[in-house]
Amino acid sequence: MTIKKEVLSGNQAIARGFYEAGGCVATAYPGSPTVEIIDSMRQYEEVYSEFATNEKVALEMAIGSTYGGVRTLCAMKHVGVNICMDPLMSFTQTPIDSGFVLVTGDDPGMSSSQNEQDNRILGKFANMGILDPCDSQESKDFVKICLDLSEKYHVPMMLRITSRLCHSRSLVELNEREEHMGEVFKPDPTKYCMLPPHTFAHQYSMKERIENLEKWANDAEINKFEDFGGDDLVITSGIAYNNFKEAAPEVSVLKLGMVYPLPIEKIKTLKKKFKRVVVIEEMMPFIENELKINGIDCVGKEAFSFTNELMAENIEEGLVKLGVLGERKIKDAFKDDTTARGPLFCAGCPHRPVFDILKKAKVNVVGDIGCYTMGLLFPFEVLNINISMGASLGIIKGLRIALDKHEDDRPLVGVIGDGTFFHSGLPGFANIRYQLKGNEKITMIVLDNGTTAMTGGQPTAASYERDHMGQDISIEDILKDMGITDIERIDQFNYKDAKKKINDAINREGISVIITSRPCALRYKVKNPHFFVDPEVCIGCRTCIKTNCPPLRMREYDGIDKKKSSIDPKQCVGCSICAQVCPVGAIKNIKSVEKKEAK
Repeated sequence: MTIKKEVLSGNQAIARGFYEAGGCVATAYPGSPTVEIIDSMRQYEEVYSEFATNEKVALEMAIGSTYGGVRTLCAMKHVGVNICMDPLMSFTQTPIDSGFVLVTGDDPGMSSSQNEQDNRILGKFANMGILDPCDSQESKDFVKICLDLSEKYHVPMMLRITSRLCHSRSLVELNEREEHMGEVFKPDPTKYCMLPPHTFAHQYSMKERIENLEKWANDAEINKFEDFGGDDLVITSGIAYNNFKEAAPEVSVLKLGMVYPLPIEKIKTLKKKFKRVVVIEEMMPFIENELKINGIDCVGKEAFSFTNELMAENIEEGLVKLGVLGERKIKDAFKDDTTARGPLFCAGCPHRPVFDILKKAKVNVVGDIGCYTMGLLFPFEVLNINISMGASLGIIKGLRIALDKHEDDRPLVGVIGDGTFFHSGLPGFANIRYQLKGNEKITMIVLDNGTTAMTGGQPTAASYERDHMGQDISIEDILKDMGITDIERIDQFNYKDAKKKINDAINREGISVIITSRPCALRYKVKNPHFFVDPEVCIGCRTCIKTNCPPLRMREYDGIDKKKSSIDPKQCVGCSICAQVCPVGAIKNIKSVEKKEAK
């Protein structure tokens, strides 16, 4: 029998593993690095998959389907678990009969995140078993193991992955789907209603479940010991194991598949063979602390960084520092001589004119999480505060109250995207309307581009194609029902009119809301006739360049001494903002010129 194999990313492998394991319901909120799990899940008709409006709702849906008797997966990035901690902490008290796995994508190095938290700590806090795969094959296999353990020990499981594992690819064996249907939901308040006195008994059952998982872990094949002799035993897990093997292929190692609870008895037995235990793990000293709690002496973070990824050269350096290795042999990471380029809005991005207008208005702006977070970077540098999803609304109200205490009446502006509006903006808007005098200068700009753009163009609750009835949810109607009356939708590509309306709103008293209307150029593949620069008219003032649009750059023209701006026609999507900000009319549309020449 020929075994079918395919090269898959870690995310794709997780989706495949859930399908093969008989999974039925997969929920998520889009956030890097785990977005591709649900995107990949959509190819499997047997699985119902959905991007919910936020992580809390995604988890609550998953709780319902688990109680309903089907295998369930819920995926989110590491900070998403913060959003769903309230239901999670109660859910993990309940005994479950159908398999449940929470996939959390940690982000060592913060390549796409505002912080670098270690969700192994949250998994332990929530009394969940935690598995930590090292490659795509294990990512697929560990999903099934999580579901099996979940059903065997009646415990929700966590599959903890990291950004590099999510996106890296390796060979994976493919198997057929095995159906696993649990019993249909049967009402039982003692299991599903988490109020005293029911919860008292569950405190003991949670403890018992973790103890049972630890017994299983001591004999589990996913905790693999490789014996090369020597004085040192390395304990590691996840993708750090692969980097360790590159740095020290002949040092004895225990590669953990389950990182909580640890196979303590197995480790105590192995330790007798070695003089020292060295723990290699990214971010927090989680394994290290667990060993020390259980009386197992070890070293770790004194030699390895608590932040960023641990690449092979970092691990080798730490092992040399500890004396496990004699000298360094791996060269430092390849240094790219390519000119560095910071992140910027795409060509034709509808956020660009808004931030150009706000910069020129010289107003204090509270930011939020999304593509528009880049408004804090050069050349706009508009955002003064940027914390977390939906936080702009609560922060702007608190800041307004504080400034009023100082008798400082400068206007405040907040920006929030349509995806974040539904994710966590609704309570903030309700609260911003609540208990204000009515003469505060607060302007909120809802950047409605029809998609959750930063994570790959997933739909929002207001995206037209999301509602099969052919109607979207109106952001304006929701705000009006909250009692907010000063609302105006603008076309930000009509730059002059948009600038006037935004500035007028900023200077009005009370709560004003501006809603933009242009779609994401990338998601909806916006492409109009391109623009070009007439170098004879251009004065080289760089006003267009300051909009930071990718097709724009300064260049030399034959016969002209001074550098003038130019537009790459292959990148230009014809948004026209550069032409509208040009003070001398040097930027023209190719179609309009062709029409004139044709006449």
